[in-house]
Amino acid sequence: MEDAPDLAGRGRAIFDHLRDLAAADAGDAAPGQAEVAVSTDAESEPVPEAVRGPGVPRGTDARPPPSATEADEFDLTAAALDERPRPSSDGQIAAASPAAIEYPAAGSFVRPLPRFIAIANQKGGVGKTTSAVNLGAGVAELGYRTLVIDLDPQGNATTGLGINPRNLTASVYDVLMRDVPIDDAIEPSSVRNLFVVPATIDLAGAEIELVPAFSRELKLRRSIEGGVGEDFDFILIDCPPSLGLLTVNGLAAATEVVVPIQCEYYALEGLGQLLRNINLVKGNLNPRLELSAIILTMYDARTKLAEQVANEVRTHFGTKVCRNVVPRSVRLSEAPSFGQPIIVFDPSSRGALAYRELAKEVSGGAPQRVR
Repeated sequence: MEDAPDLAGRGRAIFDHLRDLAAADAGDAAPGQAEVAVSTDAESEPVPEAVRGPGVPRGTDARPPPSATEADEFDLTAAALDERPRPSSDGQIAAASPAAIEYPAAGSFVRPLPRFIAIANQKGGVGKTTSAVNLGAGVAELGYRTLVIDLDPQGNATTGLGINPRNLTASVYDVLMRDVPIDDAIEPSSVRNLFVVPATIDLAGAEIELVPAFSRELKLRRSIEGGVGEDFDFILIDCPPSLGLLTVNGLAAATEVVVPIQCEYYALEGLGQLLRNINLVKGNLNPRLELSAIILTMYDARTKLAEQVANEVRTHFGTKVCRNVVPRSVRLSEAPSFGQPIIVFDPSSRGALAYRELAKEVSGGAPQRVR
């Protein structure tokens, strides 16, 4: 097996470079000059052109198609990830030029319906559940029947959609461990066309209980092969922040993987291992699996680090990175406490607008099926 790509080292070098720049700026500032206070939310900050894409005006959600052609088939190997510019001997890193970054063409994320999408990243706190809930609500708002399967024992996608786990007759644990039909565990949400298979704390023991189980990696796939694809256009699987059996079940049941990446260098750690695991699942359990999209989340336009990490990810992954980014937003953090997606909680917020545009980009305007 090939060595893991040093993405984390690349991120640290970016961080060190920015810290040196900040120190130089502080030395040039007048004595006693205080920093300008900034708000806790990035609502008012514009997204730089290098991240939002060339030709997109500030303060607008219009995304014109880029002039660049489609990239070749994406290579998930560690060697391909490792083909990137290295920092110089003094630790300095040249930021990627916007002209050298490829952006996805319009319709590049379109796939035949139904679509089984696993949202996975073994690092916690990068926006997996937020993206599963709000992307699901966004595509449901477009008219697609959408099912969110909560595979995370924390059950945040369940509570984020207003489902009380104490009032359930069946959950995803019963589907995996007791062979309960998945149709019996589906619960409606407050959003039209959006449904959820909830998770409870019982799921925390499933990792151990699955170890001696027969065909343990394919439990979820077999449960959804019984007709869920006929009832729903999008099936989004919210995977836990690990690379255990629950995540493998999610990857084995999906045909696509969407990876949220936080715009900080810690989020690059372990990314190579995740991609290798996707390749292992593809080679041994699920030949249909592909990395279809990468979502940049928690983008803070006030920091140079976020812009450089975003450019770094776009440089290495090219047209696999969604054109729309999700900003860091307090309203996005508040919405789950009310059991609502952001498009219901605050429809006019930047977070709601970002996920609406992201839903349009990921769905690609695929024609809805007649039932």
